[in-house]
Amino acid sequence: MVKEIVDAMAMQRALTRITYEIIEKNKGINNLVIVGIKTRGVYIGNHIAERLQQLESAEIPVGQLDISSYRDDLNEITDKQPLDVNVDGKRVILVDDVLYTGRTIRAALDALMDNGRPAVVNLAVLVDRGHRELPIRADFVGKNIPTSAMERIQVNVEEIDGRDSVEIE
Repeated sequence: MVKEIVDAMAMQRALTRITYEIIEKNKGINNLVIVGIKTRGVYIGNHIAERLQQLESAEIPVGQLDISSYRDDLNEITDKQPLDVNVDGKRVILVDDVLYTGRTIRAALDALMDNGRPAVVNLAVLVDRGHRELPIRADFVGKNIPTSAMERIQVNVEEIDGRDSVEIE
């Protein structure tokens, strides 16, 4: 059974709140770069960058991070993809859709460090569902959704799924 727990309007409000928190924590947007974890993290990162541009009247670089070759649950070795933005000395906002065990973020940090040395890395996620296996926490969270390990969270974004929402199965 699928139940929508965040509709498009609530998702927009959560992203707007994250945007304000990013500005506040970083005391503006100087030296800021957004790096979205493929696939849905990239689209969420783009939405945050658009809001930052609306609020601060400045364009923020947005990169796409492919972590497939850094995952610890895949035996298949793939070529490492370079990051398409410079992160050296930058304040990086790493963006993903759902924070669960923390293993995706661990892989993303490894991939990020292979591409440069950021000054600071903060994590923004649309949904934190708990069940951490690694000592990782998000700095910016759109919505905390406690789940059982049997449940599944699906984030839908307009660009891929035709609508913005978060569903639980």
